Amino acid sequence: MVKNKSRVFVTGHKGLVGSAVVRKLTERGYKNIISVTKKKLDLRNQKEVFNFFQKKKIDAVINAAGHVGGIFANNKYKADFIYDNLAIQNNIIHACYKNKIKSLIFLGSSCIYPKNSKQPIKEKYLLTGELEKTNEPYAIAKIAGIKMCESYNFQYKTNYKCLMPCNLYGPNDNYDLKTSHFFPALILKALTAKKNKKNELTLWGSGRPKRELMYVDDLADACIYFLNKKTKDSLINIGTGHDKSILEYAKFILKKINFKCKIVLDKSKPDGTKRKIIDNSIALSYGWKPKIDLDEGFDLTLKSYFSKSNK
Repeated sequence: MVKNKSRVFVTGHKGLVGSAVVRKLTERGYKNIISVTKKKLDLRNQKEVFNFFQKKKIDAVINAAGHVGGIFANNKYKADFIYDNLAIQNNIIHACYKNKIKSLIFLGSSCIYPKNSKQPIKEKYLLTGELEKTNEPYAIAKIAGIKMCESYNFQYKTNYKCLMPCNLYGPNDNYDLKTSHFFPALILKALTAKKNKKNELTLWGSGRPKRELMYVDDLADACIYFLNKKTKDSLINIGTGHDKSILEYAKFILKKINFKCKIVLDKSKPDGTKRKIIDNSIALSYGWKPKIDLDEGFDLTLKSYFSKSNK
């Protein structure tokens, strides 16, 4: 059992997911949250990671560290995505085993599932078809991490859990148009168009692909929930069960920021996977469920965005 006094190591604590996990752990009264910057600990370096684990006497780990990005970054930096993620997760998972840490949450993404998977996507659909080429290196790395956790659970009787969320958004998101995911990119494009009084907002692709979105604090809540849960399943989808098209999200954002303009679809750019909505019935069966809808989550995200940009 991971108690309030337990030493919980949160990797990637400055990112979208890691910062939300730290925020939620603090709210729940956890007193010994361990975090470290990239400058002080390179998670790709096995020796550094192993020494850090021994020194800190860690009780539980939530691994939110990783090399992540949107369709542009995944396409351009394929080698970085596969190497960095494999190295980080290999070191963390094995360090947990070597230090007899029973509680580990390994985070991935719904892009691990086949490109043309049946919808909604069940955990059992993993490795039943081809992956989306634009993010294949990242997906393969995460699949390796899942199989590593499953193998350690089988051989060493650990209880490592792999949570696979849908697309996430919220405070501390990445708004760089070259490396961000679609939703923060849409938010930035819409806000920039409003600020500059533009007549048009350009979207990549046809606007038809559908995506499921979840406010990041719901994933953080799931991490803490399953950290303390004994499960027979090592792979668990975390999502809302609802999706919209990219075009619908763009219209939603424009309405929320009270700005009207023409939406232009740049069909020379790739669409990516046509639809990704995950089946979260296993997570629901264990008693977890999301709490924050898109309307509330967007308001919280926008508030955080302006708070940060005004500093």
